[in-house]
Amino acid sequence: MNFVECHEEPIHIPGYIQSFGYLIGIDAETHSITFFSKNIEEIFNIENQEQLFGKKLTDFSESFKSIIESEIYGSLNRFTKRENETYFDKIFIKDKEYHFSIFRSKNNIFLEFEAVIPNPNKRISNKYDSFYIVDDAHEIWEQLLNTLSKIVNYDRMMIYKFMMDGSGKVIAERREGNIESYLGLHYPETDIPRQARELYLKKRKRIFSDVYSETVPLLSKTEENIDLTYAASRGMSPIHAQYIKNSGAASSFSISIIIDDHLWGLVTCQNTEAKHIDLEDRVQAGIFTALASNAYSSFKSKNELNYRLKLNEKSSQLKTEFLKYNSLFDSLIENKAEIRNLPEADGLAIVSDEKIVTDGVTPKRNVIEKIIQWAHENTEDSVYLSRSFLKEHGEELELDEVSAGIVIYFIERSKNEMLIWFRKEFDEHINWAGNPQKQIEVFSYNGEEKQIISPRTSFQIFTENIKGNSKRWNSRNVAAIQAIRDLILETSHKNYITIKKLNDELKKVNEELDSFSYTISHDLGTPLTVMKLNAQMLLNSLNDGSEKSKNKINSIIEEIDNMAEMMRDVLQLSRAKHSEIQLERLATGNTIAKISENAKITFDSPKTEIIIKECPDVLGDKTMLHQVFLNIINNAVKYSSQQEQPQVEISGREEGDMVIYRISDNGIGIPEEEKHKMFKIFNRMDNAKKFKGNGVGLSIVFRIMKRIGGNIDYESNKEGTSFILTFKKP
Repeated sequence: MNFVECHEEPIHIPGYIQSFGYLIGIDAETHSITFFSKNIEEIFNIENQEQLFGKKLTDFSESFKSIIESEIYGSLNRFTKRENETYFDKIFIKDKEYHFSIFRSKNNIFLEFEAVIPNPNKRISNKYDSFYIVDDAHEIWEQLLNTLSKIVNYDRMMIYKFMMDGSGKVIAERREGNIESYLGLHYPETDIPRQARELYLKKRKRIFSDVYSETVPLLSKTEENIDLTYAASRGMSPIHAQYIKNSGAASSFSISIIIDDHLWGLVTCQNTEAKHIDLEDRVQAGIFTALASNAYSSFKSKNELNYRLKLNEKSSQLKTEFLKYNSLFDSLIENKAEIRNLPEADGLAIVSDEKIVTDGVTPKRNVIEKIIQWAHENTEDSVYLSRSFLKEHGEELELDEVSAGIVIYFIERSKNEMLIWFRKEFDEHINWAGNPQKQIEVFSYNGEEKQIISPRTSFQIFTENIKGNSKRWNSRNVAAIQAIRDLILETSHKNYITIKKLNDELKKVNEELDSFSYTISHDLGTPLTVMKLNAQMLLNSLNDGSEKSKNKINSIIEEIDNMAEMMRDVLQLSRAKHSEIQLERLATGNTIAKISENAKITFDSPKTEIIIKECPDVLGDKTMLHQVFLNIINNAVKYSSQQEQPQVEISGREEGDMVIYRISDNGIGIPEEEKHKMFKIFNRMDNAKKFKGNGVGLSIVFRIMKRIGGNIDYESNKEGTSFILTFKKP
């Protein structure tokens, strides 16, 4: 025994039609008869049905005279050029009038007949354009039901809207007498499964005149599974027939509501007694439904346009506010309430690196941090949206009711910059038309017993309480988030252009400054030398001069030396940025040893202990490498020289594709409040001013290390300082 899911049921090939219809199928090329419904002998004089197979209608001119002489049959080739396009006519068969329809599907042309049923009670008073003057969506559907009641007049008529998950809800209703109301009730997706919804999109009018009547089998010798998708008399599936019976109805009629080429909903009509609607009335009901659908689409478009205009206005105002601030993070923070309100959220978190700023009702900081980590690990798109975040991840992330719904927008994932909107849990109650949980029963399906999900036997209200969800994020909320995203991108681009322009100007100024520094350092060298020589000659001539005069001249000579040293350093700084470099494998041991010995002499610190450990080779420029170690080792010896036991330790190690040198001293250290300006030119810490220097050396090292693809960093405390030099491994 096989099991058949609702969505697997082949409802388009039932193998039979309803008793109100008559069907003949002919080959699209040869026009020979390939199949027909068994009941055609009721309206056509046929002695032996078997003789029809493989023959043409014209071979039985007397039996099918009314068909052959009809205008529609005479234009058969013209009317069947396109698939699934139906044409209608009326013909008399045995003095009784019938609707005659033709359409082509795949390799067959379908000839379908049903008796004409006059409708003396049909009254249509409203104009075709009356739907378009209504400015309320619900009123459009109420007016449609009121109009259709004059054509169809079933006991219960409903507007059934499909939800995003395939389930549905009755949003409008018109009923006769004391029939129970279904207004506001929900129906699970399995009531109208996927393949049924696909057929409603293709065949937009569907009638089941009498669910208790016997079906009429199709007879064919060549066609096994005849596709009856577009046949008006297509037979019902046994599951659907039982469903209608269980609801207390004997007849059903539905019209598809198509909006933007999607199945938006259905006009669903039910009657307690068997009832057939004439084909012309069904067509007219379809026309009015299409008019109402277009009116609703127009109404929604107009409302959407008005909303977009307001959203654009708010975005423009927000853009003006954004541009008042120097950074995106500041812009977001200063406008956080507006950013939260645009998508109608209860709370907002603005995240930049490790900084989190919130507005409205949000989870605690530690929970937000867990959400941020989850987002990095589990999302790939720039925008993630969920209304059931609490339901799906509540226990895992320790969420509470304030984060049932969530939208995450990554501004820049690599910098951990994002916006997170929150919605509180919505106490949702859904009234179902009966318990949505169906039972499995055994049905006879095409002569074979199969296990099929049984339609419900009760349509009594069944209330389900749903926890862990927020209100749905609708299309307007999504549009608001997209507007914020576009605003951020536009603002960031404008800031980028502004910053680039400033950087270009700054680069030009720096180049001019470097050129000036080089010129001054070079051109002032000779005057300073002359000044120093003259001062020394003056000092030598004062053999009998006062000690006070000699001290003043010595002071002049010392300041000239300081000025000359500063100019040499500035010149070296300029060269560190502009001179040509040649990277090569360099041994550092001898260079470090020589610099270390000279430093002890230079700073008159013979008792300084310099410990040189392993010195691996590095990738660098010979001249620049010497400048790097010269400045760092000189500083280490200089600033530790006044300690009782001055000590400097130099060591190198390989780490992956890098070589790391650490040069440590037990000197004066670097105050915490001064660390942010360590590598700025002419910067000297307060505790270093008793030592000779001009604050250029570390700026030179910083520039050199950047140029050769390395890095400089440091660690410092009261016990001393360690400079860390990172070189590329040769």
